[in-house]
Amino acid sequence: MKKLGLVGGMGPESTIPYYHDIVYGVQNKIGENFFPNLTIESINVFDVLRLCNEQKYDELTDYLMTAINTLIKSGADFVALSANTPHIVFDRLKEQSTVPLVSIVEVTRDEAIRLNKRKLGLLGTIFTMTGDFFKKPFYDSNIEIITPTTEEMEYINCKISSELELGIVKKDTLQGFQKIIKRMMEDDDIEAIILGCTELPLLLNDEVSPVPCLDTMKIHIQHLIDRIIE
Repeated sequence: MKKLGLVGGMGPESTIPYYHDIVYGVQNKIGENFFPNLTIESINVFDVLRLCNEQKYDELTDYLMTAINTLIKSGADFVALSANTPHIVFDRLKEQSTVPLVSIVEVTRDEAIRLNKRKLGLLGTIFTMTGDFFKKPFYDSNIEIITPTTEEMEYINCKISSELELGIVKKDTLQGFQKIIKRMMEDDDIEAIILGCTELPLLLNDEVSPVPCLDTMKIHIQHLIDRIIE
């Protein structure tokens, strides 16, 4: 059994289901009274967003590596980040880490390939939607990524930072997101929508979205469960 080190706090609302679903997911796979040993290092999501906004990627890398190294010292065999946005410096972290890091972007790409999806919409923070770090693994696998309009992206980013990161879920916000996804379905022919922020499942799922959802958190969690019990 391998020990997972999880960089959490990005934000707390997503760290909670990461912990819950991983420990019970492992128990369900093992089939006995067992919970895995894991360590969570919780950091400040608002520091992460500020450093991204200021494009201080060296500082962001150092900030995240401090958390990763703490997890390594705790005995973690591998580490994961419980958010999409900090993957903007994932390649730098991977180079510096002495244990494997599991990318939420790469495992989501692998799931899209498994489902034979070739044209996907992407929702997330402004850094995820406008940057190349999330899109590149998909492009390299011949999967097209469609992002919302500039105005729509500003709306999505605002709702994530001012509501979802704080656990606030509003009906009118859901309707706003549904309108954006519906437009992307009609105008861009997207086959599914990537929930590229781990707080988005608070708002969206297959039952309320106009197209199927690729929930990056759910996909990531399942991969981490499998990795723990390898």
